[in-house]
Amino acid sequence: MATVELRFSAQPEHVRTARLVAAAVARRAGVDEAVLDEVRLAVGEACSRAVGLHRSHGIAEPVSVALTEEEKVFSIEVGDSVPGPGGDPADSGVRNGSGTAGASGGDLDRPGPETDGEGEDEMGLAVISGLVDDMEVRSGAGGGVIRMSWPAGGAALQA
Repeated sequence: MATVELRFSAQPEHVRTARLVAAAVARRAGVDEAVLDEVRLAVGEACSRAVGLHRSHGIAEPVSVALTEEEKVFSIEVGDSVPGPGGDPADSGVRNGSGTAGASGGDLDRPGPETDGEGEDEMGLAVISGLVDDMEVRSGAGGGVIRMSWPAGGAALQA
């Protein structure tokens, strides 16, 4: 299992770099060329969401992106440092690809000074779920993570 980790300051101009890195690693992992645009768009949405959460909550921590190549699956996890509801990891909200709450029954409402961004947040998650077959959203005391995955070829392509 090969993993590439990327951390960047919560600035909108760094989202493009994350998209480019994700597309390059996905291509190398054997993700179908026809799906690379979806990978770029989904990573862009997830990273933009994380940047927005960090900026609206005044968090200086970097946004994290982990790109993992497994035998037949390429996955990306985009993490933010905004604590979830209650700040208890056991009460973390989980959503699946359909956008519905997972078994924990929690939701993704984040504490914060502004509530206007909630509609944008939900719209971003809806866009991502339309681009990704397998998606999971978690939040807890340490922050939130959007995990997305795509099928990948058995052998990495040569660059």
